[in-house]
Amino acid sequence: MSKQTPQTAKLTVPQLVAKKEAGEKITIVTAYDFTMAKLFDEAGIDSIMIGDSLGVVVQGRDNTLGVTLDHMIYHCHCVAMGAKRAHLIGDMPFMSYQASKEDAVRSCGQVLKRGKVDAVKMEGGEEIAEIVNAVVQLGIPVMGHVGLTPQHIKQMGGYKVQGRGEKAAKKILSDAKAIAQAGAYAIVLEGIPTELGKKISESIEIPTIGIGSGPHCDGQVLVCYDLLGMFTEFKPKFVKHFANLGVAVHAAIKDYIREVKSGSFPDEAHSYKDA
Repeated sequence: MSKQTPQTAKLTVPQLVAKKEAGEKITIVTAYDFTMAKLFDEAGIDSIMIGDSLGVVVQGRDNTLGVTLDHMIYHCHCVAMGAKRAHLIGDMPFMSYQASKEDAVRSCGQVLKRGKVDAVKMEGGEEIAEIVNAVVQLGIPVMGHVGLTPQHIKQMGGYKVQGRGEKAAKKILSDAKAIAQAGAYAIVLEGIPTELGKKISESIEIPTIGIGSGPHCDGQVLVCYDLLGMFTEFKPKFVKHFANLGVAVHAAIKDYIREVKSGSFPDEAHSYKDA
């Protein structure tokens, strides 16, 4: 049996799409800076999403609504400097694309050009299908996002599971189909029942990326600080801590404080000598 070697060339949109037909699950994680992006890239992640979730986990806001286009471009550029192989997706922040096709094209172009990402992501269903199509027609790859859409948090009344009940499920299925038909190359399904995630994944040709939508999606995405056990403000049911780095960081800082105050750091091994 031949050994599989990690891909070293940039992962492209067609290669990502082909993974669905091949039955290969797609792995995505968020990142917001150079160091994390470099670590994830070297570990072999398929794709890195620069999410507007940075509003919560980086900026400390209650939601993502205050994130600006300039914030996103800055963090996208930082990630692009560290990730040379992974496919990069930049989130389009609230009201950077919804008002008109012209706004969407202009904003998406800036994220792609200045942020140095490979694609952008937009939240919404049938109501933004024409906008998605306009952006795609100009050569900007778009990933969709339906179900629990954080930019609609005020309308939804909180971070609640969506698509429960026949009527609600039909609406999300229709939204997913509309975004796929508009030309999106993949779509995030967030916070929906497992069976609905399965039905959507079987109903559209483009890859589905799940976050709290069950195991039948074509790939999965998690916020890096959730995955690593560093964000502890709240823990959704779908989040698994693959490490507890928050505990490790806390212990390291406590050790640093102790050694500095006791005078044991810096010691001779960590100090310079005369030439």
